[in-house]
Amino acid sequence: MAGLPKLPGFTFTDPTLSKFHRSQTFNICNGYKQSKLHYSGIGGRELTSNSVKHIGKEDPIRYDPSLTYGRCKAKPLPQFTPHFALYDQKCLTFKAFFKQSVVESPLEFYRVRPVNIYYFLEDDTISVIEPRVPNSGLLQGKLVRRSKIPKYEDGSYWHWKDFQVGKDLAFYGTVYHTVDCDLFTREYMASQGLDMGDPEEMPYDPYTFNRQLQVIPKITKTPPADDKFRRFLEYDGKVLRFKAAWDDRENEYGDLMKFEILFFLSDDTVAVKNVHEENSGRDPYPVLLRKIKLPKIYTDTPTTYAAIYLEKTDNEVTEYYQPKDFLVGNTIFVLGRDMLLYDCDKFTRDYFRNALCIEQKPPMQIDDSEKPKPPPQVPPHDGLGSLEDSLQNTLTFLPKPPRKDVMRQIANANKHLRYEMKMDAVHPEDTVRRFILFYSLSDGTCRIQEPPIKNSGILGGKYLRSTLLVKPGSDPLNPELYTPEDFYIGANIIVFGQRFIITGADLYVYRYMQENSSKFSCEVIETMRNWMFSQGYLKDDIDDAVKDNLDAKKNFDETIGQKESDLDKCLKKFQVDSSATDAEADKAKSRKMLQEYEDSIKHTYQVPPHGILPVEKDCAYPVYTGKEKDLSCTEDIEAKYTSYTPKHIDTPEEVVAKYYAGVLKKQKEVCDQRYPIECTDPPVEDPHKCEKEEEKQGPIMVSPPDVPAGSCKAKKKLVRFDDSRRCTTERDDLCDLKREVNHCDCTDYNKDCA
Repeated sequence: MAGLPKLPGFTFTDPTLSKFHRSQTFNICNGYKQSKLHYSGIGGRELTSNSVKHIGKEDPIRYDPSLTYGRCKAKPLPQFTPHFALYDQKCLTFKAFFKQSVVESPLEFYRVRPVNIYYFLEDDTISVIEPRVPNSGLLQGKLVRRSKIPKYEDGSYWHWKDFQVGKDLAFYGTVYHTVDCDLFTREYMASQGLDMGDPEEMPYDPYTFNRQLQVIPKITKTPPADDKFRRFLEYDGKVLRFKAAWDDRENEYGDLMKFEILFFLSDDTVAVKNVHEENSGRDPYPVLLRKIKLPKIYTDTPTTYAAIYLEKTDNEVTEYYQPKDFLVGNTIFVLGRDMLLYDCDKFTRDYFRNALCIEQKPPMQIDDSEKPKPPPQVPPHDGLGSLEDSLQNTLTFLPKPPRKDVMRQIANANKHLRYEMKMDAVHPEDTVRRFILFYSLSDGTCRIQEPPIKNSGILGGKYLRSTLLVKPGSDPLNPELYTPEDFYIGANIIVFGQRFIITGADLYVYRYMQENSSKFSCEVIETMRNWMFSQGYLKDDIDDAVKDNLDAKKNFDETIGQKESDLDKCLKKFQVDSSATDAEADKAKSRKMLQEYEDSIKHTYQVPPHGILPVEKDCAYPVYTGKEKDLSCTEDIEAKYTSYTPKHIDTPEEVVAKYYAGVLKKQKEVCDQRYPIECTDPPVEDPHKCEKEEEKQGPIMVSPPDVPAGSCKAKKKLVRFDDSRRCTTERDDLCDLKREVNHCDCTDYNKDCA
């Protein structure tokens, strides 16, 4: 189709061709230029230079031998980078100046104007810029815009090869003399084989130099200006607080008044606030001094100053107060008032310590010691209403009902202690009257009821409504009330002048005493228990106690039967056969001991008449208690049982029982009062006391069966009773083992060797 004429209808377009622009040299990847490896022609056609299919077979010149013999190994060619990409944003900088003549000024003939010459390597353009000088009066800045500057009329341009330090350059009729260049320029020129000369000194401008000589430095006496904005940002909201006192008592109607001084660090101003006190009699004005700069000497003003119609300024004030002047214990003058600083807050102390390296003193005491006010007098009760309600009228102007113990009422709701009473009668007809006292545990009130008696002529019913019973003789304003501790069998209570005697109580009272034993004495609980026992109310308790004793006895017997004694262990150790003993004798002995034990635990105590025990009880004779004999296996026992086997060996319990039975037999004469003990003075201290003590045996001394020699040191550790009434004591505990002993009246132990 290449031979067809170019006429309409004879030309055909290739539909695969859509782009007819010229192929670019670079590709843009992530903002960076990268050179292409393959190029295409217009319309995306393959270039003839990049392909061998358009080469004829007969063309020996364009024949590529590598198609036949393969390509030879050669070094890869460096990547092609265009000139404008290689020197992008790279320029050479020269410092230069030019002289400008001045013809209309008698003060100067020429001016020296320094400039910077920039040569851009990307496109060989040049720009001249003059640095701006303030108040110069000249149009400075860019003198020559960026462009190629012609060098000669033949069309050549200035090139970087034409630049040199100390050379004159003519740009558009202006001659610029270069004096220096930057470090990059020197290195680039050296890489291209050009050596820059030494830098020259920039000449000075005569007119500028004369102006500098005429300028006289300004000398002022005032300190340099403070950066108020910086101080505001740094110290805004930071205030030093001091407590001050003004003592004006020397004047008429003067007083010791307290103030709070605030020092603002942002602008060094001072404000004084008033500290209000209750019932001071003064107007509650908030501020004594508004926020101003406080002068140290208020009256230090010039004599010629017209203070009548002019206000003071910083020129008339010599010095203002600074933070270093505010120290605890110092006195400052606030416009004629001398104020003593006696304390400051924690922030102020930390600021002085960290910023000024000053340690503030501890706070001072300025208040006078006030005399203690007498307690307010409470008027006597007029008898109307209860005492608690009447006291509320004296405490507040608007009285409130007295507070009640709600927790006590909830815990003891509907709980009462009931007692039976009789009247301490003066008239014979009142002897038969009986009363019931109800004590409420919830609020402590007492109520008395009288059961009706037929044909007595006395109407029963409510004798006293629920009220608080006050003990006679107590303080009317702080009365002492009757409590359960005051109610016991035989107690006398006075109810509004009438005497009553408590003769009985219900079982709940006894249970309450057992649960709260710390509130009642031992005698009161014992008396109540005896009365309950006499009335037969404790039958269930006695049955439970007997059952517990029987269970304990059964457990004890089982434990004794299972427990192996030390003697049995000793016999097993020496291989002694106990089967040779008389079995029948051992069984009879054990039955006898068991019968004696059962007889000893039986309840043989006789209740005294009326359930009341005698109050006077005498202490027993002094008892000396020693250590029991060691019953472990010793060498004597080993030698005793190695030769023969005895028929019967006493157990440790039998040995102790036999010993104390002998002691009781020896001292029987003393118990029967056949030979009373004669009182004698204590003997004089004898140096041979220890030797005599070993041979001596007291009238009633419980000591080990065998007292070894030299046991005086052990005796010094014995515990004895030391009582001066020893001679008046009649009987000892050993004389009547089943008699109840009360040790409340006995003396304390004295640890000494008698």
